[in-house]
Amino acid sequence: MNTKTSPFDSVTIGPLALRNRFIKSGANEAMSKDGRPTHALVKHHRELAAGGIGMTTVAYIAVSKIARTLPNQIWMRSEIVDELKVLTSAVHEEGAAISAQITHGGSFVTGMHVSRRLISACSGFNPAGMMKGNFFTRGMKRADMDQVIAEFVAAAKLARDAGFDAVELHMGHGYLLNQFISPLNNRRQDEYGGPAENRVRFPAEVLKAVKDAVGEDIAVLAKINVSDGISRGADENDAIVTAKALEAAGADMLVLSGGRNVESTWFMFGSNMNRQVVANMLRSQKEWITAFMMTAVAGTERKITFKEMYFLKYSRAIRQAVTVPLAYLGGIKSLANAGQAMDEGFECVVIARALLHEPALVNKFQSGELTASGCDNCNACVAYIYHPDGTRCIHRPENDPALSVPVSIAF
Repeated sequence: MNTKTSPFDSVTIGPLALRNRFIKSGANEAMSKDGRPTHALVKHHRELAAGGIGMTTVAYIAVSKIARTLPNQIWMRSEIVDELKVLTSAVHEEGAAISAQITHGGSFVTGMHVSRRLISACSGFNPAGMMKGNFFTRGMKRADMDQVIAEFVAAAKLARDAGFDAVELHMGHGYLLNQFISPLNNRRQDEYGGPAENRVRFPAEVLKAVKDAVGEDIAVLAKINVSDGISRGADENDAIVTAKALEAAGADMLVLSGGRNVESTWFMFGSNMNRQVVANMLRSQKEWITAFMMTAVAGTERKITFKEMYFLKYSRAIRQAVTVPLAYLGGIKSLANAGQAMDEGFECVVIARALLHEPALVNKFQSGELTASGCDNCNACVAYIYHPDGTRCIHRPENDPALSVPVSIAF
């Protein structure tokens, strides 16, 4: 009798049942306008759902207006719930589930100037804010923490009301909750700083509050770093501590990512980001300073060659340390990769670039039409998060600019 788990098997995550174990990763679509979902965003996620995935993730929904990293980023408030229902209904009509990735940028605000100091784990200089003049951070006090917890809870409730099946709290890549977890940002001397057990304390408080508020109705996930991928950052041992703390706080599943948006994008993508493409795109939009800094960073990055399943070593260590369901992310390119993740004990696999290259990849895997993605890991799709029409694979047709308007606007 064959008892091996197939990535096409259904799976239950908390109160949520998925038709299979393929999840579209939360990766910035750049398909929102003035903080609202657009027709392009609905089309994007509908196509992914029609392509066979078990769940798609809507990326970078800020929990409040001040929590945004980019000016057009969706931020949760009651007035857009009906617009978000258009998005969730479109996905449900295709048989898939949909998750809202909710986040707070903290000091990571790269797309706009903020007149007051941005909150973070600690006060100090803010390299991530240099492009827009956000030079300094303010260390959070207890009142700030309580406010942020309340914002995450309110955002999760609105996500539930809008028809989302899950929320994914973003605790990686250098956003606010990761600014507590990572020693790159956290130099606190109180009970929220120092050893890894203390640094994850506030993110765990946030997750527990969200779980208590909505956990009977929707799944509560967290995206964490398996490692920051840079010296002085959090490593796999810190990640194990983080995973254990979030398991105790009630997480229904952890999505295992890695790397930081500023310090180690090469680690995050398992290959170098095409910063020259980004710089050229920014120049065309007259973002001269940002383009200059992108070009400068490109010359300092470590050069690496893409390898499939590049986070496996780190993720295995977390798998051995916790029993909470885990979603493997990082270099899934083939059906064989997905099968290996199942064999290694991961409950789900999370994919982004390969699904941008072929939104129907899961259906084509299941039918036998494809056994591997044709994605070449050029990372130009990442560059296109700066394009007004949204991200896309450069090997596919351009996005329709007519769709880049909020769903509240008929066209």
